[in-house]
Amino acid sequence: MSGIVNCAAYAGGRRVADVRIEDISEVLKQADRFLWIGLHEPAEDLLRKVQQEFGLHDLAVEDALRAHQRPKLEIYGDSLFIVLRTAQLNREERRIDFGETHFFVGPRYIVSVRHGASLSYVEVRARCEATPHLLEKGPGFVLHALMDFIVDQYFPIVDALEDELQALEKEIFVEAFSRETTTRIYRLQRDLVGVKRAVSPLVDICNRLMRFDLIPEDTQPYFRDVYDHVIRINEMVDTLRELLTTALEANLSLVAVAQNEVMKKLTGWAAIIAVPTMVAGIYGMNFKFMPELDWRFGYPLVMAVTFGICGVLYARFKRAGWL
Repeated sequence: MSGIVNCAAYAGGRRVADVRIEDISEVLKQADRFLWIGLHEPAEDLLRKVQQEFGLHDLAVEDALRAHQRPKLEIYGDSLFIVLRTAQLNREERRIDFGETHFFVGPRYIVSVRHGASLSYVEVRARCEATPHLLEKGPGFVLHALMDFIVDQYFPIVDALEDELQALEKEIFVEAFSRETTTRIYRLQRDLVGVKRAVSPLVDICNRLMRFDLIPEDTQPYFRDVYDHVIRINEMVDTLRELLTTALEANLSLVAVAQNEVMKKLTGWAAIIAVPTMVAGIYGMNFKFMPELDWRFGYPLVMAVTFGICGVLYARFKRAGWL
């Protein structure tokens, strides 16, 4: 059926059979087995069939169908409903694509529902099946493995954002200023906010999973590893956001300094040009009685004084660093 990636039964940590959705209730009658079902953007009729087989809550199924939820953990009777945000780095379009994965976890089953940008969990299933002594712990360990896989996908994304920040710092302090630099800073801030919104709620989710009675005690310690990874990512994101804020302020400050340098040069040259302009304005008034007009050395003296004053102003402005 379209939307089903995998549906298998496990006993003693080993895969014992592939199961059809219609046969789930029969498998659950065998006390030594649990089911692991992977769905990818399932149609509503398929998810409703899964709901009937496991007795899933209507609100949880409705959230899984809409697939526009924030990370959260909810309890419905003896089952958990968990929403996580997944992320993939789109290097071609230089952006982060976000998706969602919803988990229905019960004492003897786990159902994952993927939406949007997300890597396949086939690798996680293969790793779990390669360690039957851990897989026999049941759905709790599978949930840990899937959560750990999702969280670990954020590390290369944060590393890529850090590399981009270093490139921006080089542009800010070494290369020439440009409007594109400021645009890239704001785009990077937006990406960091998206990562923060996706990862920050996981701290509370992991804390609750480590205390829930619905998760077996021998599985709860595994969520501490996920918790540590989440804390690291949160700290890295917070550090990058602070550095990015500082970089933005530095960029704006350097732009302002550059503009001030230009204004000082313009002011200096304007002051120098003002001297001959003033002299030309005085002698352009066309008064009949101006003693300098009939003086033999009037023109050379006026030109000498004008160029002399301009030279003095140029020297003073040059020494002051305005020119």
